[in-house]
Amino acid sequence: MAAAQHRQVWWPGRMPAAFGPSFLCLVCLIYFIQGFRSFVWTAVSYQMKDLMMLSPSTSQFLVSLAYFPWSIKPIYGILSDCIPIKQRKRIPYLIISSCLSLLPWLILGLSQTLRSSANMLTALLVVQNLGSAMADVVIDAMVAEAVRSAGPEFAGDLQSLSWSSMAVGGIFGSLLGGYALSNLPIHAIYVVFSALPFLQLVSSMFVEDSPKGFHSANDEHKYVDNQSSVTSFSEKGSSEALRYEGTRRRKGTRKNNKRRSLSKQTEPDEKHNGSINSLPSLSLRSAFFSLCTAFKQPNILRPMAWFFFSNVTIPNISTVMFYYQTEDLNLEASFLGTARVIGWFSLMLGTYTYNRYFKQKKLRNILVFAHVGLAVITLLDIVLVSRLHIQYGIADKYMVLWGSALGDAINQFKMMPFLILSGQLCPPGIEGTLFALFMSINNLGSTVGSFLGSALASALNLTTGQFDNLALGLGVQMICTLLPIGFLSLIPKEVTGLTS
Repeated sequence: MAAAQHRQVWWPGRMPAAFGPSFLCLVCLIYFIQGFRSFVWTAVSYQMKDLMMLSPSTSQFLVSLAYFPWSIKPIYGILSDCIPIKQRKRIPYLIISSCLSLLPWLILGLSQTLRSSANMLTALLVVQNLGSAMADVVIDAMVAEAVRSAGPEFAGDLQSLSWSSMAVGGIFGSLLGGYALSNLPIHAIYVVFSALPFLQLVSSMFVEDSPKGFHSANDEHKYVDNQSSVTSFSEKGSSEALRYEGTRRRKGTRKNNKRRSLSKQTEPDEKHNGSINSLPSLSLRSAFFSLCTAFKQPNILRPMAWFFFSNVTIPNISTVMFYYQTEDLNLEASFLGTARVIGWFSLMLGTYTYNRYFKQKKLRNILVFAHVGLAVITLLDIVLVSRLHIQYGIADKYMVLWGSALGDAINQFKMMPFLILSGQLCPPGIEGTLFALFMSINNLGSTVGSFLGSALASALNLTTGQFDNLALGLGVQMICTLLPIGFLSLIPKEVTGLTS
């Protein structure tokens, strides 16, 4: 007990000593920016609505397209991981991602021509999200390596710091976003926000770029052994190919021994260096086949299929609701920012409630509760659009606030099991890449759901100033929210919220 209290007291001081102040600052900054993005994306929403005069369905489609880079995160992870240990550099990827995050906001802030074109705006937003997603993958890898290097006593510390930084960024971004829209032109908001990616770019240059956790030859051999264990998850055909390639290399080595008898003493070093240099192709091949083989396992494929289906089947019409709230209800940007702040706090409250009361429950029951709760939130939106709450003296603002708070809190009862289940389903050796794949599947499902929402809005003719069919659209969304409950047989019956 005393040791735990001592560790808690000295936790702020132990972290900089273990990881370095510059690295901790970089981690906090990147995750803070991820949360603070609400500051600038609020401006994007108003630009599409007020300046570009886009319809709700068109805005929904363009935003969904702009977020697509988050659905291909494993590509960034494989490209950065499949590099020889001695040559592995994370910071160059972080510098590239920082530039990709910085330049679009500067261009949008300084170029009125590009800012007024829907196609160019979408292209720049895709590039910006590409940079943000790449930075997210790289910093996750750096955090994992740093924890492995520092030791198990720091397990969870960096992750807690990361989530806390993102929450703080989300709160400040939501608060300041509405204020900025009331006092600054939209292009100025883009320029102001670009200061954060620039600070990220500068900060990344002061972090030591070394392969944490691989400081000795023994660690390198452990990595090679780990790669060998990873290939055990590969298909039989890939294993045969690797054995054939190894046999061919051994034959070539014997031929070289006959031709170069004087180089016998240096041969072990050359063979060792050759094995290290060949790690990119082996790592890429093993990662690909390991992903395929692991993902085919029923205990992985079935739960992931359910989570993907649960996102795809729900048409997201949040952009239409944004248009309705700002045009029909005349809610100000500052108020909507306050609603998002309450959403961030309720998200943290939902996380605490889940960990405190629900994680021992059966996972199927938790997911039923989550989807029924989300359907009830949609029902509240139907009440708001139908104006049924007016006869009870309830103001529009309270309906929006309660909907935002409850929606974000209940959504955590679905997201938390997904994160825990994803982490425990990953086989050893490919945890990072497979977890990135799981997250990408979740993001892709949400993106497809947004596209379906755009199609639904177009089919119901939900355009600026015409929201007569919005209640019908919300009714369709509510029914679709309940559909995944009928397929919960894909989730193992005995699994709990702890997935243990």
